[in-house]
Order: sequence, then C-alpha cells, then structure tokens
Amino acid sequence: MLEGHCHCKSVRLSVRVRPDTLGSCNCSMCSRLGTLWGYYDAEEVSISDPKGKLVGYVQGDATLTIHHCGTCGCTTHWSPISADTTRMGVNMRLFDRSVWEDIPHRLIDGASW
Repeated sequence: MLEGHCHCKSVRLSVRVRPDTLGSCNCSMCSRLGTLWGYYDAEEVSISDPKGKLVGYVQGDATLTIHHCGTCGCTTHWSPISADTTRMGVNMRLFDRSVWEDIPHRLIDGASW
C-alpha cells in the first residue's frame, strides 16, 4: 500500500499500486496548483479525513471537483461530478518522491480545451 498525505497530515490518501504514467496538465487551474495526477478508479483510492478538513472547488465547466485540505491548502485529488465515470485523479506529489519520480510524465494540454 502506498500512502501520501497533505502537509499537515489531516488528509491521507492510499493506493495499492503506482500509476503507469503521470499527467501534468497545463490548464489554468492545474498549472497554478503544480499537481502531478495519477489516475485511478475511485474504488482503488482510500481517502482519510477524520477531522473533516477536505474542501471542494468546482471549476467553471462543472465537470470535476478539485479537493484540498482546508488547513494547509494542499491539493489532494479531483473527483468527477458526473456519476457516469469513476475515474479520478490523485495528486502524486503528496506521496514520497521515490514513489513517483521515475514514472513517465505526459503533458495534458488542458489549456487548449
């Protein structure tokens, strides 16, 4: 099990395996957040938030919610708004660098959408 957490450790994420690739999106939101997304089915991700610190932000196109810790501000993950999809993104920068540094990064050209 691979475990990551926000800076203050209020929110913790767990996944069983490393993703095959990481997405580095250049959209207006992701480029400001500095995230590296690992993609999983929602059932493959465990999120622990015992203090209720997760805060969601719905971007203008209303296709996903970007979650962050309300205490330290670290972006933790995104989840789809539509029930038609179960794919979600986990910010792999919350995990130890040794978990993700050698995984290939691919540019997601969200700026052109």
